[in-house]
Amino acid sequence: MVQAVRPAGWPAQVRPPGAARWEDTAVGWLLDQCPPEYRTYAGLRRHPVVLARFAALHVEACLEAAQRGIGEARTSLREVLPTESVEGAIRMWQHERARLAQVQRGVGLIEQAFRGREFRARL
Repeated sequence: MVQAVRPAGWPAQVRPPGAARWEDTAVGWLLDQCPPEYRTYAGLRRHPVVLARFAALHVEACLEAAQRGIGEARTSLREVLPTESVEGAIRMWQHERARLAQVQRGVGLIEQAFRGREFRARL
């Protein structure tokens, strides 16, 4: 029997691959990372590797949007907000970018597990 190993970056809300019903917890977590409309597509639940790919692309787009927001904030907001508010918006985008990077790592690991990768404990 394969030991259930939770690799670094694996989402805490998802049981480790190989554990009983880990796929169900992975599907739920992946759907939580996606737009709500994705829950209406039965094929995403039926084929979790497709859901993982959808989630990966969605998170990637969100990361790109956060980076763009950071890059454009000072020029696009300076005429409508005081400087401290613009800097606050940048900090929020930076925080969101960091959160999304963690989500991206988790989505990638789950996708690898759905594709058959086995994670092993490191000594």
